[in-house]
Amino acid sequence: MIFYFTGTGNSGYVASEIANENNDTIISISKLINEKKELEFTLKDGEVIGIIYPIYAYAPPKIVKDFIKNVKFKNYRNNYIFSVATCGDDIGNAMEIIKKEFNNKGMTLNSGFSIIMPNNYIILGDVDSKEVEIRKLENAKNEITKINTVIKGRKQNVFELEKGFASRFLTSTMNPIFEIFFNNVSKFYSTDNCVSCGKCEKACNSNTITLVKGKPQWNGECSQCLACIHYCPKKAIQYGKSTIKKGRYTNPYFK
Repeated sequence: MIFYFTGTGNSGYVASEIANENNDTIISISKLINEKKELEFTLKDGEVIGIIYPIYAYAPPKIVKDFIKNVKFKNYRNNYIFSVATCGDDIGNAMEIIKKEFNNKGMTLNSGFSIIMPNNYIILGDVDSKEVEIRKLENAKNEITKINTVIKGRKQNVFELEKGFASRFLTSTMNPIFEIFFNNVSKFYSTDNCVSCGKCEKACNSNTITLVKGKPQWNGECSQCLACIHYCPKKAIQYGKSTIKKGRYTNPYFK
């Protein structure tokens, strides 16, 4: 079984491609959490466990870390476990965090990978050009093929990661700041372009959006997936002044 968290579809796409090739199923972590599903799963003999997620400030999203801490796997008998992190450039020390969380449960992360995908965190940057986006998606297909080979062969200790410069330092310093200061929803708002379609509410991974008189209202903690911004068909959702002149991106292969 493959568990995934996705905002604009990059990690969802990777999860679905790996699942299709390995005759596996994908399960949305945010859906499990939002619907308050019991986080207990019974493993079959030889069943693979996969965790696929984007990188937020050089680390896995908090919801992913919390999921691994709280989930229970019955009948675990050294089942093969892999993890894939999608990122715009590099992942820092993120995979070590995943490895540690599994170790704390008496489980072993057998392999881990990173895949560079099109940028979507437009609060601190912008989307890639169309040319770069297409190139990244093509390269990602090749990386997924390599990952599937490793998974099918149950290869051990294969970690092919783009950690980047000063990975341990960046993860230990930037991620705590991100989780403290960037989960606030006060800067989100909708402009007069809003047509009350409700796509933002449906796309929200944190259940922070509700429509009030047809307009989105944010309340609670935000995962910063930015799905509400990118899936809005009218570019009506903004985050302060940071996103007004920025592009929008959703993975073309994941719905």
